[in-house]
Amino acid sequence: MGLISSDAVSSAGRAAHDIGLGALVGGNLFARVGMHPAVAAIDDPRERGQVVNSAWRRYGTVNSVALAAVVAGWAGARLDEAAPRMLSARERRHAAAKDVAVGAVAATGIAAAIGGVRFGAMEEDGSVPLLDGDTAAPGATAEERRTKRALSLLGAAHLGSALALVGINATLSQANFRRPPVRRLLRRSY
Repeated sequence: MGLISSDAVSSAGRAAHDIGLGALVGGNLFARVGMHPAVAAIDDPRERGQVVNSAWRRYGTVNSVALAAVVAGWAGARLDEAAPRMLSARERRHAAAKDVAVGAVAATGIAAAIGGVRFGAMEEDGSVPLLDGDTAAPGATAEERRTKRALSLLGAAHLGSALALVGINATLSQANFRRPPVRRLLRRSY
């Protein structure tokens, strides 16, 4: 059995990072634009909560794997091809911005996951009364309303940081392509 090339490992890490980022952005957008407004059509406020919390419990696995892929993919790159010694001054600035964005995605994602689990456990079967997926109903307790508001803010921060990361990824990739091929080759150590 031969060794796996570093290019194959790097490509797999980059693909996992990109797929994970896509899952984080896609799930968040789907919830905000699709599911959360749609559950308002359910007549019973507690059933709305049950549906929303059940859906997020299921998607939580996807979010967890996606978040791990985003962090691991970038951490692996920072150890080799995205290490400061391998980057131009411009790329180093973009990579530092990406470090911050990955940290923000991780922090907001973990905080939202913890808050979401806590919120779903506030009522049996996650049936916290909701007006829609984003807003607690008048029948919710004060703590449930506060927690739902905090979750909505965390979700917005998570989406914002993930979208910033998408933009930084594009900028970093473009900076790499703009570097002359011979210079890219000379900076790389094999």
